[in-house]
Amino acid sequence: MRKICQTLVLPVITCVAATGVATAKDAIRYKGPNPDMPIAQAVEVPATQNIVFLSGTIPDVADKNAPKGSAQAYGDTETQTVSVLHRTEETLKSMHLDMQDVVKMQVFLVGDAAHGGKMDFAGFMRGYRQFFGTKEQPNLPARSVVQVAGLVNPGWLVEIEVTAIRN
Repeated sequence: MRKICQTLVLPVITCVAATGVATAKDAIRYKGPNPDMPIAQAVEVPATQNIVFLSGTIPDVADKNAPKGSAQAYGDTETQTVSVLHRTEETLKSMHLDMQDVVKMQVFLVGDAAHGGKMDFAGFMRGYRQFFGTKEQPNLPARSVVQVAGLVNPGWLVEIEVTAIRN
């Protein structure tokens, strides 16, 4: 057993020590079975990382002339998704993180009257693809998307929580 540890474990420890502390880019992102879907099937985080949990982020008002609290005030699902992800990006930057550091995302979509009361997944994906799976930002988070009955404000169609990692 001691010989195995000297032969296998010591070189690994030496290698890790020589390369320095892991970064968010060192997270192992496992591709899903559908290459067209820009999400990771799983993300493995090295033990050297700190995990940062962001609370749910909601959209900014898109149309200040629309009735307060209305769906028109916040826009459709795509508009709200882009707004929420911009706000998430700003929060991450204030913490010296960025979208590449996101490893897990939980998305809550409200059914949209314009879609027969069903969530607008296609609209969400159009907004999401502006931030993830791009040449500039290829790191994909593990992700869940669920339809919920409603959010605190009746005009909100989107709320997103993310988990990021930092070294």
